[in-house]
Order: sequence, then C-alpha cells, then structure tokens
Amino acid sequence: MEGHKSQTCDFYRTDPKLPERFNNPDCFHGYRVTKTHSLYRTWNQTYGSRKPTVHEMQTQFKVTPHQFSRQQLKSGMYHDHGFNTAMERSRIMLSMETQNKKSHFQHLHRFGNQSREHPHQNSIKQ
Repeated sequence: MEGHKSQTCDFYRTDPKLPERFNNPDCFHGYRVTKTHSLYRTWNQTYGSRKPTVHEMQTQFKVTPHQFSRQQLKSGMYHDHGFNTAMERSRIMLSMETQNKKSHFQHLHRFGNQSREHPHQNSIKQ
C-alpha cells in the first residue's frame, strides 16, 4: 500500500459521477509558501498555500445548466445606453492664478460685468 495515494472515495461516500480531480487531491499542483513577515500574513495566504486533502474535497458534483450562458453568447453582453449627465473633473492641478482667472471668467459669464462686491456695499460708499 506504499504506492497507493489517498482518494476521497476511500474516506467518504462520493457521487459516482464525481470528476477524477475531486477524487484525487494529489492532482492539484502549484502550492507553495512565500516568505512573508508573520505580522502581514493573512489567513487566506496561509490556507491557500497548502494542498487540499481528501477531507477538504467535494463529494458531489452538480453541473449547472448553460442556458443563460448560451443566451448571452447569442445576444451579446449588456450595454447601458443611458444618457450620461455626469461631468468629468480635471485631474490636473491648476495654479492659484489660473484658478482665480477661471473663477473670474465664470462670474462674468453668470452675472455680466457686475462688480463682485456685495450690491449693498456700493450704496454705503460715499
């Protein structure tokens, strides 16, 4: 029995249609431990670095119907053709002088050639 490798069906009752890869955990390759500081190592990294054992393998395999995928292949992927009203913001940093000029231009565009001062301040000045 030295050459005999453990299979899932040796320990658990498995589905007769179970694919061979789930009955033989030794067929999975590519597991290795990467050197990571223990403070920054996550549980997913620890768990994922180990090969699966017969106790972690599936005992049943249910195939899902491919009706949805076939329909998607025929019609294509969904694409939203809605009207986009979002404004894109510039990712470029402007100098203060450029920002002031832009603000002044926007003020002129909105209010015409009116003064930026408060309207009541003009009446107070004498």
